[in-house]
Amino acid sequence: MHPLLVHFPIVLLLVAAAVQLCNILFLRRELDWITTIATLISFGMAYYVTKIAHPHTSGLTEHAKLVLAQHDYYADWTIYLAGIGLTAQLLSQFLFKGQRWSVLVVAFVLTGAAYSVAMAGHYGAQLVHIEGVGPQGKYLDTGHHH
Repeated sequence: MHPLLVHFPIVLLLVAAAVQLCNILFLRRELDWITTIATLISFGMAYYVTKIAHPHTSGLTEHAKLVLAQHDYYADWTIYLAGIGLTAQLLSQFLFKGQRWSVLVVAFVLTGAAYSVAMAGHYGAQLVHIEGVGPQGKYLDTGHHH
């Protein structure tokens, strides 16, 4: 379930950051809405995938445990920054009415979230393709999906 659901919020978070960076220049209401919707969906799905549908592992090598710790570290930062970015975006859009400084703050936070999700993805790919975690159920504890 994790790989199936995780790629969509990754892309949406990257799109939200890119759209918000463009919106620094254009200050368009339509771009504001794209950022809001993309960030809302991305945060919700990322939270679900990270906190609820995250697979549990067992029997990992010591190196794989280190890689998993890095993956989880960046996944957590993705959740924090996406949540802060969503809050900042809602404030920017509805309270500050898309003033350039508030759009810039949101762009800064979402760029941090985009970096975090990219790093989580990097370590996730390393877990799968180098450490062998996941393919054919290897190292996955299939009895505990919370």
